[in-house]
Amino acid sequence: MRKVFSLIFGVILLIILIPIIFTKKKALESLNFIDNSASINKYNYSDFSKIKLLHQSTGEVEEVDLDYYIACVVSSEMPVNFELEALKAQAVVARTYTIYKLMGNRKHENADICDQSTCCQAWISEENRKAKWKEEERNNNWNKILIAVNSTIGKIICYDGKPINAFFHSNSGGKTEEPTYVWGGSYPYLQTVETFGEENYSQYSSEVFLTKEELIEKIKAEHEDFEINFDEEEPIKILKRNDSNRVVEMKFGNLNLSGVEVRKLLGLKSANFTLEFVNGDKLKFKVIGYGHGVGLSQTGSDYLAKQGLNYENIIKHFYKGVEIIDM
Repeated sequence: MRKVFSLIFGVILLIILIPIIFTKKKALESLNFIDNSASINKYNYSDFSKIKLLHQSTGEVEEVDLDYYIACVVSSEMPVNFELEALKAQAVVARTYTIYKLMGNRKHENADICDQSTCCQAWISEENRKAKWKEEERNNNWNKILIAVNSTIGKIICYDGKPINAFFHSNSGGKTEEPTYVWGGSYPYLQTVETFGEENYSQYSSEVFLTKEELIEKIKAEHEDFEINFDEEEPIKILKRNDSNRVVEMKFGNLNLSGVEVRKLLGLKSANFTLEFVNGDKLKFKVIGYGHGVGLSQTGSDYLAKQGLNYENIIKHFYKGVEIIDM
């Protein structure tokens, strides 16, 4: 009889509590206390514990622990004297970029990713990285890298529930770039954003001097039909810039070239540049920024960290509409 009574009492109690729980849940949702992230995909971090790393110089493919790989990338891509929160941001960006590659976006047939920044991400082994530091600084420097990686372990950046293509660069020169001007195509999370404090870094500005003959030689290496008459009124002219102030189109003699191609052909650090003739025979290119300008700016990140922003705020400044999740 007692069991029957207990069962009836339990049913009555559930009938009373369910509406209360449901109402409370709705109230909490309205106050944003409940995480409504069911739409965000969850990933098993152990599925990505190892990666196949291609060493471009030798062609060797090495299997490496993911987090060791990320530590080596961070030590290679960002100066260790940058703020810890900037290093954390770089760790999350590097991990996200790697996971993005592992999930069907590989460039290499027999490897997940390579060790070259011009193709994937820069990578240097712990041993070789330490050898480049002063002996008395090696352990502290490496421990700082490990703190940045381990304190963000498993964290990646997602947009619409999927890992983003987390591009990054050294210095944006004041504004980041939209990928459509660099590679074509667009991503909703990669937009032009203003960056601050980058003029305080050595990567902000540079100059390149070329003689007329050197200019002709460099362009003819890719365009055999190139011709230019320097006696014309404007043999070289910038035709169009975009909102980030980078050169979109430029005239060189009989050719119209994109700013991105000019940067590549002439060895400029950015597509944000001006030019002038010096002493009649040389061209001087004054360049602002370093890199393609898309995504996170490393020097911009360090400056934001110096202003007290944490790595999550830094990431959300450079990538719009994203979430940082635990895998």
